[in-house]
Amino acid sequence: MKIPTVSRKRPPPPPPPKTEEHRFPCDNCGADMRFDPGDDRMVCDHCGHVETLARSAPTAIREIDIRRGLDAASQDAEMEETRVLSCPNCAAQVEFDPAVHAAECPFCATPVVTDTGTNRHIKPAAVGPFVLEERQAHDAMERWLGSLWFAPNGLTKYVRKGQKMNGVYVPFWTIDAQTDTAYQGQRGDVYYVTQTVVKDGKPTQVQVPKVRWTPKRGRVARFFDDVLILASTSLPKHHTDALQPWDLAGLAPYAPQYLAGFRAEAYSVDLSQGLEEAKQRMEAVIARDVRMDIGGDQQRIDRMQTQLSDVTFKHILLPVWVAAYKYRGQSYRFVVNGQSGRVQGERPYSAVKIAIAVVAALLLLAVALAIYARVG
Repeated sequence: MKIPTVSRKRPPPPPPPKTEEHRFPCDNCGADMRFDPGDDRMVCDHCGHVETLARSAPTAIREIDIRRGLDAASQDAEMEETRVLSCPNCAAQVEFDPAVHAAECPFCATPVVTDTGTNRHIKPAAVGPFVLEERQAHDAMERWLGSLWFAPNGLTKYVRKGQKMNGVYVPFWTIDAQTDTAYQGQRGDVYYVTQTVVKDGKPTQVQVPKVRWTPKRGRVARFFDDVLILASTSLPKHHTDALQPWDLAGLAPYAPQYLAGFRAEAYSVDLSQGLEEAKQRMEAVIARDVRMDIGGDQQRIDRMQTQLSDVTFKHILLPVWVAAYKYRGQSYRFVVNGQSGRVQGERPYSAVKIAIAVVAALLLLAVALAIYARVG
């Protein structure tokens, strides 16, 4: 797939942006306010003061031309600086406010000491606000653990003791693109011929399928809207992929108030890498379109040439409740979709439960054999 190349002429670098802090003092008592999941409002846990957030219309979420995003020195690229820590164990880069000097990594429970460095990156264009409270996410995780066979009782009890989960906004890219694909291939139509074969010593006529291949060429076009690419490497990708679907229709234009009381992870998959993954996903869908266009009973694709145009992107943040537990020297991580409550995690196994199940199965087999022998 081809996209327009980025111009080599770069404007002078813009001045460093001001480091953004996501702290909002209460007008009533001065304590820090936090975003209240499920409601567009800020709440002060100290005095109970509430401030309503006015959400902008969804049309206010702006797509950015891909060439501007790939040109990191562009004055047009909306950049920000945030203070982050980098976990020495899982390499997560998580934003912390200036008052924090030591913490535990929300992704792997490794104790870390923050540095004072800042991370300059493309500013998020939109955020999917948390809908579930921490208690709701914890209940969903407990139900998920309880539904697993062979999960250790000790881990389940440990989880129920209620270590607080961490609400983290995880970074994603969304890619939009218009595609136009020229292809060459072959259409296979199945037909049958009668052949005589010898079966049980007697000649028998059978219908044998054959395929008639016909050259085909044509064009297909498709517009891809919001191809979602995970921009983090902190969690296993199959876990975060399994949290889908996300309510992208519920995205709100980015405002730092949504991050108050939560953490935000900086992206570790840059835009160019995200674009390459998006192209691969698009190519798989385009290949399916080509096969449908070729028609017939079978299809062969010999060549596809795709042109991309109107390629745009957004950097968005989606809500995930994260729990990292250490049990008997082993770490277990669980993630909960902060919108829907869908849960994924590292499946634990109990050797004792497995042994009991094996013994029980053997006993049942022995009883069944004994009954069969007595009846026989």
